[in-house]
Amino acid sequence: MPQLRLALNQIDSTVGDLAANAETVVQWTRHSAEQGAHLVAFPEMALTGYPVEDLALRASFVEASRSALTDLAARLKAEGFGELPVIVGYLDRSDKEQPRYGQPAGAPRNAAAVLHRGQVVLTFAKHHLPNYGVFDEFRYFVPGETMPIIRVHGIDVALAICEDLWQDGGRVPATRSAGAGLLVSINASPYEREKNDTRLDLVRKRAQEAGCTTAYLAMIGGQDELVFDGDSIVVDQGGEVIARAPQFAEGCVLIDLDLPAAADEPPSGVVDDGLRIDHVTLSQEPLPAYERELAGGQAERLGDEEEIYTALVVGLRAYVAKNGFRSVLIGLSGGIDSALVAAIACDAVGARNVYGVSMPSKYSSSHSKDDAAELARRTGLNFRTVPIVPMFEAYMGSLDLTGLAEENLQARLRGTLLMGLSNQEGHIVLAPGNKSELACGYSTLYGDSVGAYGPIKDLYKTAVFRLAKWRNQAATDRGQTPPIPENSIAKPPSAELRPGQVDADSLPDYDVLDQILNRYVDRDQGSAEIVAAGFEPQLVTRVLRMVDAAEYKRRQYPPGTKISAKGFGKDRRLPITSRWRESG
Repeated sequence: MPQLRLALNQIDSTVGDLAANAETVVQWTRHSAEQGAHLVAFPEMALTGYPVEDLALRASFVEASRSALTDLAARLKAEGFGELPVIVGYLDRSDKEQPRYGQPAGAPRNAAAVLHRGQVVLTFAKHHLPNYGVFDEFRYFVPGETMPIIRVHGIDVALAICEDLWQDGGRVPATRSAGAGLLVSINASPYEREKNDTRLDLVRKRAQEAGCTTAYLAMIGGQDELVFDGDSIVVDQGGEVIARAPQFAEGCVLIDLDLPAAADEPPSGVVDDGLRIDHVTLSQEPLPAYERELAGGQAERLGDEEEIYTALVVGLRAYVAKNGFRSVLIGLSGGIDSALVAAIACDAVGARNVYGVSMPSKYSSSHSKDDAAELARRTGLNFRTVPIVPMFEAYMGSLDLTGLAEENLQARLRGTLLMGLSNQEGHIVLAPGNKSELACGYSTLYGDSVGAYGPIKDLYKTAVFRLAKWRNQAATDRGQTPPIPENSIAKPPSAELRPGQVDADSLPDYDVLDQILNRYVDRDQGSAEIVAAGFEPQLVTRVLRMVDAAEYKRRQYPPGTKISAKGFGKDRRLPITSRWRESG
């Protein structure tokens, strides 16, 4: 059988940075060539970054992408890689009217191209356009209607883009109909907790349906709320994994494949879902037989807590770096949320770039102040204490505030202090709120909700405790000092805005609360379904009312790393003004 050395480059692209993204493609193509690759691939929209959102609607950006693609093809040839076919994702436009989709000529396309000998020899657009969760691709793009196939060293290689694998029909069965020997799918599929198992099952299934070896290449890095975890996979036609890349790591998967020879006559015509075969022969003759050396290998999978924690670190690091910031600022209360955010920040940008501020009020316990200082000692982050008592007394001397207004004033003074330091010193503020609090509205607008990014906004409180324990244990296992003080984990959570206050005064037990929230927020179950699952009706009514009433607060919370199937933000879009209540 003919042989082919495939190079899958899972890289991190930055939206809009066409020059830097092209440079990354050149660098990794050079690496692939040095390793003897015969076909090189890069992820979906690697040239533009993903997702580009409404940038896709700007003709200037679309044209810049197209120009960058042709320049990249010429540069690859000039660098000596002209004979090496390179597959790369980019933003394109349609050259013909497609009125049935309500789009004029020139409508954007989520596309990919094959670059060879200094030319763009083949282009194609994603056929299936996702329109669920964080995806709005039907808003932006028109679908591709071709079945792209390139012949490389006597092997027909079918090409697809991300959702083409996730949806039934289309290019996967068309690959079998066309008799291709290899299917390469380039992807920018965002990370979700437990998604890697789903992804593996999907690729195995599609390889069997396509009837050929299937390579699934994924992006890594972060873009706003999204994180990309890599985990590129190659399986044979029987669904057996023959290569799997590391999670959350940039790199190149090289694998030697024995593949069936292409038919003498190139495939042509129309196949499944009305796809027209677009076939280009790049090299007809098979390679001379060479010793099979590269088996691909399978990287070890991360455990559940390590995977989530790594996603949070990668998401924060990408947000800070890609937006041109250097340092972060955190209000350290001594509690579990700010402690975990601080640990994530130290791992993401280095402790020397993390600034913590303890802002005790007259209600702050001595152990909370001590725990904040101990966290700083353990991690090595920059630390200072700025009491808010004088500011609080000045306000109270002018305003006769009591009850909740008095409590929230303390949180807002802390928010003002943090934003003042942010403006003065150039740090971005990290908001420490978790998903349980955001769901129930247990946060203060312009207080603990201030900030540029919320690293744990998609993490329920019970998961906050699990990750804090995991991070400490991971440090112990490596012979390092656990970053989070045990007292921050062990003590009852409290906002400490009044004497003896604990979260349990206002919220149900987190173990029960998070189960109800998971059903209502993540799984869209109604009140009757949740009660039928065994939860006390009055409690369900109380929780759902809190969630419904807090929608206006969540709209004003900063972005944060998405790690669940339905995070607060683009995933979950509910009206602020609504009289519908699940609770009746």
